[in-house]
Amino acid sequence: MFNFTKGKKKTEEKAAQAEDILQENEDLEAADDTTLETVLSIPENWKLTEEERYVYAFHNTQSPNLQANQISIYGMELLKTKKALDVTGLIRSTVTKSIKFGETAVLLLDGNREPVARRTFDLSKLESIPANSARPWTFKFLHDDIFGDIDNLGNDWSLAFELKKSHQLDLEKSWEKSIAEQTRASLEKIVKDAPALKPGEVNFMGIQAKKQENGDLAVTVLVRNGAEKNIQLEQIPLGLKDASGDEIARGSFKMDDFTVKANTSKPWTFIFPASMLTKNQINLTKWTTYPIQGDKGT
Repeated sequence: MFNFTKGKKKTEEKAAQAEDILQENEDLEAADDTTLETVLSIPENWKLTEEERYVYAFHNTQSPNLQANQISIYGMELLKTKKALDVTGLIRSTVTKSIKFGETAVLLLDGNREPVARRTFDLSKLESIPANSARPWTFKFLHDDIFGDIDNLGNDWSLAFELKKSHQLDLEKSWEKSIAEQTRASLEKIVKDAPALKPGEVNFMGIQAKKQENGDLAVTVLVRNGAEKNIQLEQIPLGLKDASGDEIARGSFKMDDFTVKANTSKPWTFIFPASMLTKNQINLTKWTTYPIQGDKGT
C-alpha cells in the first residue's frame, strides 16, 4: 500500500482559486483569508478497504489548511511502472458548495515547480465533491505525457491543476519595437473580445484592410491559435472578399520563422500587390479573409 515514512514531500501543494479551474463557475465566490480544513469524502459505491480509508484520512490530516473557495491536489505517492507514472493524491475543495469536475488538465511538478508531465483527465468519475472535502484519486501519466526529468524527483514533487489562461496577444519582435501603445491596447482589446476558439482550433481573423497609394492592398490579420502547443507556419494561403461578396484577391505568402504561441493570437500584415487584385473598384466597408489552398507563394 502506501509508505507512511516516505510519503511526506518537501514540495507543498499549490492551491488555486476554484473559478480558475472549474468549468461551471458562475456561482463561485472568490477566495478569502479564512483558512479551512478538509474532511475525507468517499462515495458509498467506492469499494475501499479499512486500511485504504485510514491511509487517506491520515494524509488528509497532514495536509495544510486552504483558504475558503480554493481547490488543490495534495500529493501522496508516486509509483513508476513500465507503462506509466501512477501518482495518487487528494483532490481538496473548500468551495462552499458541492462541485463537479469534467475534463481537467493536471501537471506533475518537480521541486522547482517546473512541469515534468501533463495529462488531461476525465474527472467526472470523481462524482460530486461536497463542500470542504477531500477525495482521493490516482492520476496515470503515460510515457507520451512525460516531457521532463522524472528520474531524480525523489520525494520533491507535487501535483497541480493547470490554470485556465486567458487568450493573449502575441507580437513579433519587429511589432513590439514599432507599434504605439495605443495600437497595442487596441489589439489586446480585439483579442479579448474575439469569439472563443474551440480547443485546438486555428483560424484567421481580419482586422484591417487598406488600399495603399501605389494600388497595393494591405491586409492585417490575426492568426489565432487555440491549441495547447505552439504552431509554426511556413506558408499562409489567403483569399479576400469585399462587401459585394466577390473575391478580389488571393495568394499564398511565404513566412520566415513565423511561430504563434499556444493560446495566443498574432497579428501580421499581408500585402496583395495591385497586379493581384481582380477589379479596380473595391468596397472595403465590409470584407472577409479566409485560408485557401493550392496557390503558389507570393
